[in-house]
Amino acid sequence: MRLLLYNIRYAAGHGPGFHFPVPGVGGYLRGTSRKLGQITDFIKSTTPDIVGLIEVDMGSIRSSTVNQAEAIAHATGLASSYQNKYGIDSINQRLPIVRKQGNAFLTRQAGAIQRSHYFELGIKRLIMELELDEVCVFLVHLSLKYRHRHQQMHHLVSLVRSARKPVIVAGDFNTLWGSYEIDLFAAAAGLHSANIHNLPSWPSSRPSRQLDFILYSPGIRMTHFEIQPVRFSDHLPLLFDFEPNMEP
Repeated sequence: MRLLLYNIRYAAGHGPGFHFPVPGVGGYLRGTSRKLGQITDFIKSTTPDIVGLIEVDMGSIRSSTVNQAEAIAHATGLASSYQNKYGIDSINQRLPIVRKQGNAFLTRQAGAIQRSHYFELGIKRLIMELELDEVCVFLVHLSLKYRHRHQQMHHLVSLVRSARKPVIVAGDFNTLWGSYEIDLFAAAAGLHSANIHNLPSWPSSRPSRQLDFILYSPGIRMTHFEIQPVRFSDHLPLLFDFEPNMEP
């Protein structure tokens, strides 16, 4: 099976032009159709069985009311599920554009079960779970604040330990304090990082930090991992090929 993890930044692009005319914000206010087409073509070319998308526009005026998860799913022949990434009671659920910001799963497997969990701390609180026949996949986008990330990882450890199938945890972990953060989490949860060479994934123009991770539990055998050098977002996408192995 193949899992593709990609923080697509709402198909808003990256680079110096992203910061015009308002630094840090300008790119989020422009149209996204051209970049979405490029991202969709790339995803289709990788022939994934599962796609975890971080920072998806679910139909705001920025995307001309196009739900990016549904559009990519339609073009690739996959089924989609998506959720707003903020807390259920967050004011962000009521703000224009922001209320349409979420994460998404796409999958080829019929009958997959999608569940949503929520962290107790942080602005981005969504944990998406996709239960397939042989594995459970958790998709996350962790907080920029270290204290919140620490609590969020603690919450994830509990979810991983309670799973009844082998587990994959994937997402943008925002590990700004270094790799030891993910090492502590992986050890506590009994997971292994697919990125054994600690290759960076951000920023895509000149990668220097490892913010995006795919981690997997016993019961899963990795057959291939790579980071794709495509620059349609500020993050590079991760590809993980694996085989469920239920044998002890």
